[in-house]
Amino acid sequence: VPVSSRQAFPLPSLPRKQPTVLVVCGPAQNGAIGLVCARHLRIFDYEPTIFYPKRSPDPLYRDFTTQCEKMDIPFLSYLPTEVQLINDAYNAVVDAVLGAEAEAGEGREPCAAILATLKHVRIPIVSLDVPSGWDVEAGSSGGISPDVLVSLSAPKQCARRFLGRQHFVAGRFLPYDVQKKFELNPPEYPGTECVVALRAPR
Repeated sequence: VPVSSRQAFPLPSLPRKQPTVLVVCGPAQNGAIGLVCARHLRIFDYEPTIFYPKRSPDPLYRDFTTQCEKMDIPFLSYLPTEVQLINDAYNAVVDAVLGAEAEAGEGREPCAAILATLKHVRIPIVSLDVPSGWDVEAGSSGGISPDVLVSLSAPKQCARRFLGRQHFVAGRFLPYDVQKKFELNPPEYPGTECVVALRAPR
């Protein structure tokens, strides 16, 4: 292992029993959602690390970044191409690279290199809204294969092709007029839960 990799990933200090999560954020809206996700993971005593190589100039996204920094969430300067380093250092990866907006396109950097790496990790991947590299309607066309999908607001058309272990929807926050306008039929959220499982674990 190169010295730079050992410095970026102090594996002896990251035993597998710790709830370590790598949150990979893209440059657009889904990346901002990833930053919010990392902040919430920290609140619930997980140990997130963020890889956010192309930061948005949007003031709101900058605020999300600052919040994560002030919570002492570390940011990686690069994503190792040696996948075993990721497998050993983390228990899961949150995919917040492209999402439904996907205007960055899978073929453009840094997204293409990130997806090429994520396709080979062996730890569970949790995709936010739309798995990176998927068409929002048609589904997978060489994108990643997540273990868990968290649909935001409502499942997108591509979710029909999701074959992972668990599918959740997070849409309790949607106002009634929005639900009515788009003819949504949201699931019943138990108690105070903000997400509901659409598919039980396999």
